[in-house]
Amino acid sequence: MASFHLISLGCPKNLVDSELMFGLLEQAGWVFEEDPGQASMLVINTCGFIQSAVEEAIDEILELSLLKQENPATLLVVTGCMVQRYRQELVHALPEVDLFIGTEDFYRIATLVEALKAGTLAEKVCISGRFLMDSTLPRRISTPFYRSWLKITEGCNNRCSYCMIPSIRGDLRSRPIADLVSEVASLEQQGVRELSLIAQDLTAYGDDLGDSVHLTTLLKALLAESSIPWIRLMYLYPSGISDPLLSLMAEQPRIVPYMDIPFQHVSDTVLKRMNRHYSSDDLYHLIGRIRSYLPDVALRSTLMVGFPGETDDDVRQLEQFLREARLDHVGLFAYANETGSPSENFPHQCSESDKSDRLDYIAAVQAEVSKGNLQKYVGRVEPVLVEGVSRETDLLLEGRSRFQAPDIDGCVYITDGIAKAGDIVQVRISEAQIYDLVGEIVA
Repeated sequence: MASFHLISLGCPKNLVDSELMFGLLEQAGWVFEEDPGQASMLVINTCGFIQSAVEEAIDEILELSLLKQENPATLLVVTGCMVQRYRQELVHALPEVDLFIGTEDFYRIATLVEALKAGTLAEKVCISGRFLMDSTLPRRISTPFYRSWLKITEGCNNRCSYCMIPSIRGDLRSRPIADLVSEVASLEQQGVRELSLIAQDLTAYGDDLGDSVHLTTLLKALLAESSIPWIRLMYLYPSGISDPLLSLMAEQPRIVPYMDIPFQHVSDTVLKRMNRHYSSDDLYHLIGRIRSYLPDVALRSTLMVGFPGETDDDVRQLEQFLREARLDHVGLFAYANETGSPSENFPHQCSESDKSDRLDYIAAVQAEVSKGNLQKYVGRVEPVLVEGVSRETDLLLEGRSRFQAPDIDGCVYITDGIAKAGDIVQVRISEAQIYDLVGEIVA
C-alpha cells in the first residue's frame, strides 16, 4: 500500500496547506506513515519567506535524501514557498528531489505524483496560476482536536520593502464568507473550541470582494453560524484596525481580547524605508484607541532591529515605546537581506554585530515589561483552555488563557484540579513568571 510521510515547515498558513495535502493524499488512497524510513513517499512543505527558513528546508531535504539513498524507490517531493520562490534553480541545486510543487499547485499533489510514477509528468517543477483554497477540499487537522487555524485569505497587497510574500503568494484573494462559514461548521463538528483566524493581513479581508465585505462582516457571520467559544485574531495590519472591529470585540466575549499586530518598528524614518503605512504617533494613538474599547486586551507584536539605516536613536525610540506601550507579547527579529527585496540594495546596511547587540538589548527590555505585565493576573480567576499534561512534568496540567495564543506565547501551569484536553476551566492565578502563569482549577 502506498504510504507517505509529511513534514510541514514555516507558519500556520503553510500548515493549513500541509493539512490539505494530507487530506488529498488520504482521499487518493495513500496511508500516512509515522516513520519516514518506512514511507514510500516523503513530502516536505517548505517555507521560503526568509533565508534562515530556506536553509532549514534544505537541511531537512538533505536529511530525507539519506533515506532515499537507502531505498532508491522512495519518492522525495518538495512543495511550498521555497519552490514558488526559487523554481527551476532547485532542480540543479537538489537533484535528489523527484518532484517540486509550488504553492499554487499543492492541491494537485495526488494527481501529479501518479503522473510521476507513471512516467508521464512533463515537468519536474509544477507551478500554475494563482489558487485559493475552499471548504470542499479534504483537510486533516494536525493541531490538537480542540483548536485550529482558519486561513481566510491568500496573498497580500502590502509591499513592505523587506518582504517577498507578494512575489511568492501573489496579490490578495479573499475566501467568500459562505465558504468560511461552511469550513467552520466542519471544524466545530470535529470538536474545535478555539479558532485562530490567519492571513498575511486580516484587516485586508474582503478588499477584493466589494464594499460590503469586511473582517467585521465575516466575524458577525462566524458568531451567528457557530458556537465555538474562542475566536482569536492573528496578523492585523496596524492602519487597518477600525472602530467597528474594536466595538464588535468589546461586545462579543467569544472574540477573545487578544490582538496580534505586527508593528515591525516605531521610528518614522525606519517605517518609511520599510514602506509601512503609518507613523510612530499612529501607533501610540492606536494602542490608546484599542485599550479604550478593550481595557483588558493582550497585545502582541513583532519588531525588527537592524533594518538598513537604523540608528542608535531609532533603537532608543523602540525601547521607549516598549516601556510606554507595555505590550504583552513581542516577537523580535534581526533584519536579514532577502534576495529580490528592495531593501537588499538599501544603503547603510547594519553590521551583524550591531544587529545582535540591538536584538539582545531590546529583548531584555521586553522581558522586563512582560514580567511586570503578568503580575496583574495574580489573584484573578481566568478561563483556561486545557492542553493536557504539561510538557515540563506529568505532575502538572498545562493550558492557555484567552491572553495567550497557541505555539507562540506562554502558558498556564495548572498545579491542582482535574480536567481533560479541550476543557475550558476556571483557574485562579497564584504566580506569574516571566512569560508563564501558575494556578489551580476552582469549582
